[in-house]
Amino acid sequence: MIILTGGIGNYVHYNGKKYSYFAGNNYLGLANHPDVKAASIQSIKKYGVNFSASRCTTGTSDIHLELEEQLSIFKGNQNAVVFASGYQGNSILLEILKSRYSAVFMDQFAHPSITGNIPRDITNMQYYYHCDVIHLEDLLHQHKGFRPLIITDGVFALSGEIAPLDKIYPLVKKYNAILIVDDAHSTGILGENGRGTPEHFKLNNAENIYQTETMSKALGGYGGFISGSTEFISLIRDKSTIYKASTALPAPIVAAGLASLKIVRKNPEMHIRLLEKARELKKEIIGLGFQTTLDNTPIVPIMLSEFAKAKDLSLFLENNGIIVPFMNYPVKQAKFIVRITVSASHTVDQTELLLEMLNKWGVKNGTN
Repeated sequence: MIILTGGIGNYVHYNGKKYSYFAGNNYLGLANHPDVKAASIQSIKKYGVNFSASRCTTGTSDIHLELEEQLSIFKGNQNAVVFASGYQGNSILLEILKSRYSAVFMDQFAHPSITGNIPRDITNMQYYYHCDVIHLEDLLHQHKGFRPLIITDGVFALSGEIAPLDKIYPLVKKYNAILIVDDAHSTGILGENGRGTPEHFKLNNAENIYQTETMSKALGGYGGFISGSTEFISLIRDKSTIYKASTALPAPIVAAGLASLKIVRKNPEMHIRLLEKARELKKEIIGLGFQTTLDNTPIVPIMLSEFAKAKDLSLFLENNGIIVPFMNYPVKQAKFIVRITVSASHTVDQTELLLEMLNKWGVKNGTN
């Protein structure tokens, strides 16, 4: 386990040494941004570190409402609701929408926050082959007597692949389904305005699409959120047991979210530059002979056929001053993954050193 002794950025400190950091999910480099830290510090002076109550009793502050307003503006929606973590978002939607579905169809590589939160009384759960809409339609056709809910990651956490919503959404309409997209790794990254996978496919605010999102990745802070119509957000506030029973987000977390949103809205080109940087790195890695995925996201996996090789590559990079983790993660995958994360804060020198070390290891050990 890597135990950090300081904040994260393009470099981290661990075990008494400084390392180039190609890990985590700090895509836009906001987690250690001076404006974000300053906002959190000021909020502690005003509010303290915790409101120590649920939102529906005495845990709602003016900055919670301000954050929700700014998130709804960012998303181009009427309203938004924030809660303890992005992980909870899928559970909230699966609970709130429960009267509208009787069967769940999910990608076979779905995140644990999806697979672990299907309501207990939903017994018809179908896994379709990874990003395979032909298999999805076969399953939908086989189970036509049920009311279908389709749920998928927007960008898959380990592989960086983008779910084919442009092909899934026609099935949503054809089979009168509803679609939940876990956009944890898409928010702030994909789409013209960084609104996520639906916007990427020109489906923003399309009927019967619901997104769960987080501020803990591209936005650099913490906490989950859902945005939508005022009517739907009010339903979550009134009916979600998770929302009603959870302690409100602490003031410094809320302030960090507000500061990050301000930076993103003032610098709309940030995610475009990041994706250009990621595209170039992926091109170079393919040129070295490594197998990776083709979709352009900040997640650049190196996919190896052997457990030992993946572990060895990660250790080799660490011994040469670069943190790139081997992902022993509770998601089904066909290959063993060493997961490179591109951040807006990475320098050309860092990228060149990473490629040099990858080439050195690949020449000696092979790239498959």
